[in-house]
Amino acid sequence: MNNDAKLIVQRANNLFKRLPRTQYHLQCTDDIYDKQYNFFFITIPKGKRTHSDPLHSITIHDLGYLEEVIKDIQSQLQLTIEYTGFTGQVWPESQREIQKKRRWDE
Repeated sequence: MNNDAKLIVQRANNLFKRLPRTQYHLQCTDDIYDKQYNFFFITIPKGKRTHSDPLHSITIHDLGYLEEVIKDIQSQLQLTIEYTGFTGQVWPESQREIQKKRRWDE
């Protein structure tokens, strides 16, 4: 596992409290202006506001590298990863579409 994935997994584990009636997931965004990928830990308690904690920014703006990091993260964490800003892009190795549909706020 590379250093970026280790850091993201470590920080996500520290934030994952396993509270009842609370949803958790990761969000990966493509920051086209700064040429980096940003990771956030999203907490959604039932009946309360959504909370977002920044985890890490990957400055290597390469989809092949990001695909490796995502595989490492998914092997360690059983959390859903939501992608934002990847409309029309595909993973280099698997050739699968990254973001299925465009979000209304993009």
